[in-house]
Amino acid sequence: MKRLSIYIHIPFCIKKCKYCDFLSYCATQGEQESYVALLLTEIEKQAFFYQDFQVISVFIGGGTPSVLEGKAIEVILRKLKERFNFIKSPEITIEVNPGTVTEDKLELYLRTGINRLSIGLQTADDNELMTLGRIHDYNTFLCTYELARKLGFRNINVDLISAIPGQTYLSHRETLKKVLSLEPEHISAYSLILEEGTWFYEHSAELTFHTEEEEIRLYKLTEEMLSECNYNRYEISNYAQKGFECIHNKTYWLRGNYVGFGLGAASLVDEVRWNNKRTVKEYEKALRKKSEHNEQPISPDSLSKARTQFGENVQYLTIEEQMEEFMFLGLRLMERKEKKAFKIKFGLDIEDIYGETLGRLQNEALIISDEQVRLTPLGIDVSNYVMSKFLLS
Repeated sequence: MKRLSIYIHIPFCIKKCKYCDFLSYCATQGEQESYVALLLTEIEKQAFFYQDFQVISVFIGGGTPSVLEGKAIEVILRKLKERFNFIKSPEITIEVNPGTVTEDKLELYLRTGINRLSIGLQTADDNELMTLGRIHDYNTFLCTYELARKLGFRNINVDLISAIPGQTYLSHRETLKKVLSLEPEHISAYSLILEEGTWFYEHSAELTFHTEEEEIRLYKLTEEMLSECNYNRYEISNYAQKGFECIHNKTYWLRGNYVGFGLGAASLVDEVRWNNKRTVKEYEKALRKKSEHNEQPISPDSLSKARTQFGENVQYLTIEEQMEEFMFLGLRLMERKEKKAFKIKFGLDIEDIYGETLGRLQNEALIISDEQVRLTPLGIDVSNYVMSKFLLS
């Protein structure tokens, strides 16, 4: 059977962070319950079209999924397990924010099969947390983390952000020291990006952002300190102890099959991309529409239409687009048998398509091209530039 990862989008949060451009908002208890009912409807209606897949991972993201009642998460996971084929021990992750989980809620997560937590710390400096608009302080994070450990979670990711306005080299180093002392299995470390539509973007004139050189310096500090503590940098922004690389996120970078449920959720299945409607009104309208596809054997083309029937921006990827994605997504990973995998996937040597590009980037010391194609340290610093060179159109 083919492998499949499932993403569940929970768009709710207690308060919108100042840097956040994700599809998220505050909602009443009633609105949350109505949304979960729609989510269950989508899962029920779509599951038939994935009978030839086995689920290897589930990622419940947002927003802040942990603002939902624990029973709601239990019902969602039960529905998935009833309707999809799962491997014996799938990776099941839920994102939580400090202060939004209780002992009872965490215990329920464990009982329902959630075996990985992703905790949004961002920084251990309380002033920087206030700058970001976070609802918690460092001590609240620490309590959440220690409670999760006490209850038995053995796979925890901690999210960090660098280049926060007002953040210094010393304050970021202190954050890294505190987090490393806790020995989480996984650390995601991103640089702040100024996204249109965020509070930061609208008030950018009032803030002082880091220069590109300062951002790189902070990023290199992250890499150095995590490497010293035996965290493997397996992707540009992700570090893991041995055996704890995130299975779900690697599905994205390796262009595996994944289906998203909920508002705005993105999917890639059998080389077709699409995303769900982005407003509750449009989402509900799409789900209430009578399906044109009955639960019976259907052709591959009809199958794609069935899977995308509630979505929009449907894109049937051409071979050229598949090659582009193969390169610029795969290059995010530090190690990959790029050339062999390219040959297996497309029946062509990578040099047949990208020979000139590979030669030029290698001469610029931005990539190494031997059995693998991978970024050099300099290439990582300008990764967006490097990846843009693999667009064929």
